Amino acid sequence: MAIDRRLLKNFDWITFGAVVLLAIIGILTIASATRPAIEGAGRPDFYFKQIIWLAFSVLALLLVVAVDYIWLQRFAYIIYGLGLVLLLLVLVAGKSSLGAQRWITIGPLSFQPSEFFRLAFLAGFCSYLAGSQGRLTWPGVIGFAVVPLALIIKQPDLGTAILLLSLFVVLCLAKGLNRKLIALLVVLSLLAAPFFGHIFWEGLKEYQKNRLVAFLDPDVDPAGIGYQINQSKITIGSGAFFGKGYQQGTQGPLRFLPEKHTDFIFAVFAEEWGFAGSLVLISLYLVLFLRGVDTALKAKDEYGRLVATGITAMFFIYFSVNISMTLGMMPVVGVPLPFVSYGGTALLSNFIAAGILIGIRTRRFELFYPQIW
Repeated sequence: MAIDRRLLKNFDWITFGAVVLLAIIGILTIASATRPAIEGAGRPDFYFKQIIWLAFSVLALLLVVAVDYIWLQRFAYIIYGLGLVLLLLVLVAGKSSLGAQRWITIGPLSFQPSEFFRLAFLAGFCSYLAGSQGRLTWPGVIGFAVVPLALIIKQPDLGTAILLLSLFVVLCLAKGLNRKLIALLVVLSLLAAPFFGHIFWEGLKEYQKNRLVAFLDPDVDPAGIGYQINQSKITIGSGAFFGKGYQQGTQGPLRFLPEKHTDFIFAVFAEEWGFAGSLVLISLYLVLFLRGVDTALKAKDEYGRLVATGITAMFFIYFSVNISMTLGMMPVVGVPLPFVSYGGTALLSNFIAAGILIGIRTRRFELFYPQIW
């Protein structure tokens, strides 16, 4: 199959470079966070697995870029339906771990359907909005907000639930839907908050309740439910301005910091590279966000604009929630740092999302890429 030279000419190397650099930083930080405290002791192979996942993820990104994103819109509802089926399947036959039922296991492979559902949601809801003529119907609200949120909270996966709800609002605003309707939904939500808040609290697992209590008062039980947040802040603070140096951090290898290679990987990075290194990392994300916004503004059609907006918002929400979580500014909700935290499913889905974003920018010239309907 011949490669269209226009794809190479218009390829978004800035976005591609940013996500690859973030993934490499993630692998290096995972390797440091999981190194043994005693020299010569056994070492988990998390970083090696992440390297393999990165190779598959880059390949997936290039394949996604090679296919015109208009096909994503053409099969959007089918993709969304398959995503809902996977969410139902995980509740019936999913694997439970740490009090949550979020994974499906097929042979030696385990994956988290909610990670891929993010993309299915964007494909389906953006297609719905692109053809909505500025109207949001109650069947649309139920189909794209109520049903998936109910399935994801049932797992429970509060991080993904927060993301989907945020994306729903962001995309409605990006579409320019009737502000009176949005205002009415906000007012009704505020009025119903006490009632649904009680139901929500009673439906939480014990560890989730502890996370909320620890966020409100980390010192209520510093050796128990407040331990994770306190250790994260200690780890970040110990890095000072320039950090301790690569593989010189202690909080991760000595196991003071829980979930050091997943949700709290930023704390490990900040300990080793300090405030200065953290600014560099944040700057890479800023490049990604600004490039995403620019891609949305230059998209050739409404669907491309909405999808680019949704993907950029998704990366930003995950980034801001994760950083705020490690700094103790938000409750611990199990949100990974995009491209950096350990997790093959998350890395692959994020690279696919980045591939869609690059594809939208690459095909922004209507003259060269007419729609194929």
